[in-house]
Amino acid sequence: MNRRLAQIRLASWVGIIGNIVLAVVKVVLGLVANSLAVIGDGLDSISDIVTFLVSRFDTGIMSNAPDKEHAYGHHRAEPLATVIIAFLMFFAGAQLLLAAVPRLFTSGTVPLPSVLAVYATVLSVFGKALLSWFQYRMAKRVSSLLLEANGRNMFNDTLISAGVLAGLGLTFWTGKAVFDAILAILVSLWIIKGALAVFLKTTTELMDGVHDSTVYSQVFAAIDRVEGARNPHRARIRMLGGLFLMEVDIQVDGGLTVKEGHDIARQVEESIKGQIENIYDIVVHIEPLHNEEAEKYGVTPEEMSDFC
Repeated sequence: MNRRLAQIRLASWVGIIGNIVLAVVKVVLGLVANSLAVIGDGLDSISDIVTFLVSRFDTGIMSNAPDKEHAYGHHRAEPLATVIIAFLMFFAGAQLLLAAVPRLFTSGTVPLPSVLAVYATVLSVFGKALLSWFQYRMAKRVSSLLLEANGRNMFNDTLISAGVLAGLGLTFWTGKAVFDAILAILVSLWIIKGALAVFLKTTTELMDGVHDSTVYSQVFAAIDRVEGARNPHRARIRMLGGLFLMEVDIQVDGGLTVKEGHDIARQVEESIKGQIENIYDIVVHIEPLHNEEAEKYGVTPEEMSDFC
């Protein structure tokens, strides 16, 4: 658990430092080159600094030990921070859209930028692409929606910078600034789409769901390997900061002692942990064999066809 948080912190610091460097370079060169597009790209990097600071602050909350108000710990801070990032992405895309639309009608009065704008934008494309790759790699390693959102944000920024670069190329080639505005509108719509995708994916975790329901099949397969564990049912799985929180009922021979039934439950836990990574906790409820109760919640092996 501590190793996971340490890797999230590392990814956050890499994002903060990388975006500070890119923001300073783009804003300074954008001012010198008289390019509003490059200055705007630099301001977007400043918003990314805020995003990574949110991530860094979030890991501090997640590392807090459980308390009587938060018996499950503080890992839900991760999806909540991801929602904030999604709104920051949406805001950046909307602001770019609002700034680009008027430029369609005033581009004829906008002076052409100098070649320094191209150098700044090329640096931004490669820098953002590297940051995006690193965030996605770390997100996959530690199963973090937060880092995945950061990676998507960096990828969107790579598209922004690439769009700015393409706009600058067309502007220099034609001597008209209207192409910069057109590409800015297209990029802004892509950013808004990405923000909505991040938000919708996060709501699954906030509503106690899972992104891939085939994890239930893995749980049932793991239980089948434990001798004495019968009829797994009422399985419920939810996400907690990218980790699995599981509950499942099993039936055992009613003639077993409490200790024998407990040992089977522990074997079920170990079997599931051997099959599935990133598990926060597992609760195994034991029932006597052939027990029948009216149960409203949970998934059974027979119902998996409805989920997969």
